[in-house]
Amino acid sequence: MKERTRGYIWKTGLIAALLPLAAGSATQDSVPSSGTVARTASMAANLPPALPLPPTNSNLDIMRFEAIAEALVANGRIPGLAMAIVKDGRILSARGYGITDTRAPQPVDAHTVFRLASLSKSFAGTMTGILVNDGMLRWDSHLTDYVPSFRMSMPDAAQQITVADILSHRMGLTHNAFDRDLEGNANYHDLTLRMANAPMTCAPGDCYAYQNVAFSLIGDIVFATTGQFYSEAVARRIFKPLGMNDASYGLEGIEASARWARPHVRGRGGWVSLTPKPTYYRVAPAAGVNASISDMAQWLLAHTGHRPEVLPAPLLATLHAPLVTTPSEIRGASWRRSRLTTAGYALGWRAYNYSGHQVVFHGGAVQGYRGAMALLPEQDLGVVILWNSESGLPGGLLPTILDNALGMSGGQWLDDETIDGSEGVLYAERNATPSGTSASASKASPP
Repeated sequence: MKERTRGYIWKTGLIAALLPLAAGSATQDSVPSSGTVARTASMAANLPPALPLPPTNSNLDIMRFEAIAEALVANGRIPGLAMAIVKDGRILSARGYGITDTRAPQPVDAHTVFRLASLSKSFAGTMTGILVNDGMLRWDSHLTDYVPSFRMSMPDAAQQITVADILSHRMGLTHNAFDRDLEGNANYHDLTLRMANAPMTCAPGDCYAYQNVAFSLIGDIVFATTGQFYSEAVARRIFKPLGMNDASYGLEGIEASARWARPHVRGRGGWVSLTPKPTYYRVAPAAGVNASISDMAQWLLAHTGHRPEVLPAPLLATLHAPLVTTPSEIRGASWRRSRLTTAGYALGWRAYNYSGHQVVFHGGAVQGYRGAMALLPEQDLGVVILWNSESGLPGGLLPTILDNALGMSGGQWLDDETIDGSEGVLYAERNATPSGTSASASKASPP
């Protein structure tokens, strides 16, 4: 794969460079660079040195972002939304907007639980990294050491697949292999068996193709390593120590939440709420997490380096370093075409060059839910936005926040025409509810 890069260096020797950064076990430090390990690219050695934390940027316009969120849910444009912004180790805003359900509306607040969809992949990479940090796994540990029955169509391919290959979508399969079968209620275990005859586009470690079913093999490795079901391991090692008290896994988890946002799709009369589909919950590492915006604020704080007792800085550097180029990510939305110069995939996270600035990112989408989160390391900034509909309307809010943090101008990423002429609300500074407050007192009304 050829791709010109600006600010990133794509070359061989990824795991050999990453292993010393995985927080210091002697087991990791002794790993040689060989086989699959030597085929991928490392950015860890090119990360800038740690700098003292600057004071919180007073130019970050929290009131404006909250006003935009309010405008997005106004008049039923979308049912509900939640947003968290953290900077310099502080939560600047963690609020809900709009309603949980058009049929039985309640206000979205900081503890309303949303389905995270593929934002869940960041938890899978992090859970694995914790086990690597503990010396229980290595990034170049092989899948078949833990799932010896696993097979692929290319001779010896199954034996080549490493933990890092799974988490960076480099197993050699075609894009989104077996997703349609999963959506048709196929069993996860049966689909992993069918990979023995699935077409391959390259040898493991040699190319990128996004996965959900194959990505979730990391859950089998976590179970074999810890003796705990994957969801239990994440709850014990991540949710509980970070204080993510609303977080859960699966359909049962979200339905047991004290307050949760129902998924919505377009109907003839507007937004229609549904029961969440169980299909992608069956691949928990890829798409199984439910969490509130309060939870996600804690997740951002941890991944911006402010919970080192849970996620030490060297481990974060490893998790966020791109392993393979993903040039298709530069296409699509206007902010991607305008701002992204290179894109790659790390270990459960995406890694972007955003007009010369490092951004760590992931998006997610399943029926009736959307979400996006980003870290801007040089600004010690984290942002996450979750909404309970299939609307693309809020998609421009995250790059709007990044642009403001970086002092960049010239981009209007929110569609003011779609928002019925609300340009004055969306782009102009204005007074709003005091920034950073909870939405527990917000009004609930049908659209």
